Formats: sequence, structure tokens, C-alpha cells
Amino acid sequence: MAPNTTSPAAPSSPGGMSLSLPIALLSVALAVGLPGNSFVVWSILKRMQKRSVTALLVLNLALADLAVLLTAPFFLHALSQGTWSFRVTGCRLCHFICGVSMYASVLLITIMSLDRSLAVARPFVSQKVRTKTIARWVLLSIWVVSFLLAAPVLAYRTVKRYNRTLVCRSDYPSDGHSAFHLLFETTTGFLLPFLAVVASYSDIGRRLQARRFRRSRRTGRLVVLIILAFAAFWLPYHLVNLVEAGRALAGWDKNDSVGRRLQLARNVLIALAFLSSSVNPVLYACAGGGLLRSAGAGFVVKLLEATGSEGYSSSRRRGTLGQTQKATPASPEEGPSDNLMTSSTPS
Repeated sequence: MAPNTTSPAAPSSPGGMSLSLPIALLSVALAVGLPGNSFVVWSILKRMQKRSVTALLVLNLALADLAVLLTAPFFLHALSQGTWSFRVTGCRLCHFICGVSMYASVLLITIMSLDRSLAVARPFVSQKVRTKTIARWVLLSIWVVSFLLAAPVLAYRTVKRYNRTLVCRSDYPSDGHSAFHLLFETTTGFLLPFLAVVASYSDIGRRLQARRFRRSRRTGRLVVLIILAFAAFWLPYHLVNLVEAGRALAGWDKNDSVGRRLQLARNVLIALAFLSSSVNPVLYACAGGGLLRSAGAGFVVKLLEATGSEGYSSSRRRGTLGQTQKATPASPEEGPSDNLMTSSTPS
């Protein structure tokens, strides 16, 4: 969720626009995402004895999704009541949590992509740097950066009164502040991270084609699905950001007919973006394939276990030095469930 946008609780225009669609989208996101992500967190924390680096990344992604979904009841209440009832503190806190979650999610997805690219391009380097200790420092850095990038909401969010209605919205001192914040959010929260993702997968594709890798059906499927889903749910929102930033720079009235339509569209797109926080558990089930039927409630564990470089390192230590030197560099995340973050071995 963007820290600088109109709240989902913003009232409709005088012409009126049904709020049933945003309410329905938020309700679906809450009903599907809250139990789904809770199940993922429970599976990793309670049922995985040895958590791989992949599992740690997925765990943090699920926690970020849970955080934003916990704010959905507040927005649903505001939409159904037609007014914001949780004061300025609640307004800022809810949008700050949404902003932190958005940045954490996109940064985690970027790290997943860069991690897979490194494993394909430099497998031995990947084996050395891809440890739990380094992963925890990277994850800590991601959360710290996410908190810093989302911090402007604490300055710009406030509650405004319109007639008898209270609205949680952004209040910029000038159009320049508005344009800068919109462009800053889209650049740091979408454009730059996804350029890194595209570059990573372009490099992966080129190397796999050059080396004639035989790719398993499940190779990288989970990461690719997560990336595509995040892009599909957030791209429309950031396009509206760019349009509104352009209008602000041009000095156009944000309350004209086009401006009101953009605000109404934002209501729906923000609710749609909530679905990005609920869809990942569904993607895990899709990536798991037959594991859901064979392993039941333990399918997430089966999907993620034996995918860490630490698992590879331990198996490597059990082999002889001569065998290690003669072996083809293996991906750091190979396991019986097929790897999720790296390519399969060459044929």
C-alpha cells in the first residue's frame, strides 16, 4: 500500500460510485490471505526443523503480507461507515504499515531474483555467500530500508473533514511535494526493483540457453509466479501514480473531472493491491503440484525443505575432496522437491 495515496475510505464523487467493488476485494483478500499466510508462517516456524535460506525469504514475505492484511478491517470499517473513525494516529499507522509491507515485499522479490541469478552465473560464489547468517543480515537490512522509505507517510497523512465526513488522506503543502512523493514511491517501490528483476531473469535465460540446461518443471516456478503476481496487482496503481504526478507538475486541478476519476480508480486499485498480499499462499499450492495431495498440510514444508545452500554444503562435506573437484558445480538449492530459486543441473 502506498503511503501517499488517497485512502480506500475516501468518499465517492458527487456523481457517486459504488464502493461494493473495493469492499468485495478487501473482503476476499482478508478471507483468503489471513489464514493462508498464517498457515505458511506456522508451517515454516513449527514444522521446519532446518530452515533453508529460501524458507527464510518466504517466511518474511508471508509476515509482510500478514502485516498489511491486518489493516484491512480498519479500511473495511471506513468504507462501510463512510467515515474514518480511528483518528490521525490510526490513519498514519495503518498507511505506514501498508507502506512498509509494500517496500519489504518488492525488496524480498528482488533479492529472490538476484539470488537465483547469482546461483546460475556464479554457483561457487553463491555457495559461499548464501548462508543463514548473511541471509539474516540481508533481511534485517530490507526491513530497516522499508521502514525508512515508508516514513514520509508520518508527515503527509492526516484526517480531513468534508462536511460531516472524516477522510484519511494525504495533505501536501504544494503540488511539488505531491509530484515528488508520487514519483519517489513509484521509482523506489516498483520501477528500480523490477528493472533489477528483469535484468536478473534476462541474464538467467541467456546463460541457461547458452549452457543448454535441462530445466525441471518446478525450477524457479514459485519465484516467477510471485514476481508476475506482484507486478500484475501493483502496475495499475503505479501507472495512476505517474499520471497524478504529471498532472501535479503541470499544475492541473486535482479536483476536476479527471482528478476525481483518478481518485475513484485509486480506491479500487488500492483494494486490488491488497490481493497481492493474499495470493502468495495460492501460488505456493500451484508450485507444489502433487505435493498438496501427497503431503497434505505439510506441503509447504515439503516444497521448501532441502533447498538451502547449507543443505548442499553438508552433503558436500560428506563427499571426498576428489569427487568435489571433479563434480559439475551444482545449484545451491537442489533437493527432492526440485529447486525453487536456482536452475537445475546441466544435462
